[in-house]
Amino acid sequence: MSSILVVGTHPDDVELGLGGSVAKWVKAGYDVAILDLTNGEPTPFGDPVTRAEEAKRSTSVLGVTTRINLGLPNRTLTETVESRRAVAEVYRELKPDLLFIHGSIDAHPDHLAGSQICFKARFDAKLTKTEMRGAPWYPKKMFDYNASHLASLFDPTFILDVTETFATKIEAIKCYRSQFHATGNEEMILNKIETAGRFYGEMIGITYGEPIKAREPLGLADTRDIIR
Repeated sequence: MSSILVVGTHPDDVELGLGGSVAKWVKAGYDVAILDLTNGEPTPFGDPVTRAEEAKRSTSVLGVTTRINLGLPNRTLTETVESRRAVAEVYRELKPDLLFIHGSIDAHPDHLAGSQICFKARFDAKLTKTEMRGAPWYPKKMFDYNASHLASLFDPTFILDVTETFATKIEAIKCYRSQFHATGNEEMILNKIETAGRFYGEMIGITYGEPIKAREPLGLADTRDIIR
């Protein structure tokens, strides 16, 4: 069974964009790991220790056992050889078959930088004759997920049915009390998450869906794999 790595720029990005999918994959028996590029701080009501504790609780809710934080600089995250190689070393260590990263259209500079770092690190991870740790590895498929700060429609290649795990996604998001509850915006944000889930779910005739965009063509073993 394929192994999966989901990368977020900040702790909570993965939960917001792909929390239902992560919980679904774990439930199905996939080997799922999460990589956070930064600790997400500073924020108005958070601090590094609190954010790490929130991420730990959320990780437990999702059922994930491996979560790594690279500690790259928040707010000034930049795509450099060094940041790419740091991510590439994680790819080489975890050896994911499927890789999910931030989309390339966003209003958040850190998200945009994170998307570029993760995209280019895929190539770096396969290099030989390098000082990077681990053996060469090239994730077979790379996908974008939607955790954008831009008010635009995400155009997916496919939508994953997360109806059975959507409640788990919401529970995981609620773990980040310093980011949502403490700001007084939790209800509004959760309403937006539910509206988006229903919107994408309706596109494929189910209750809740999460949109995913492929960066390369996908192959189907049979047209029966298409549910709608």
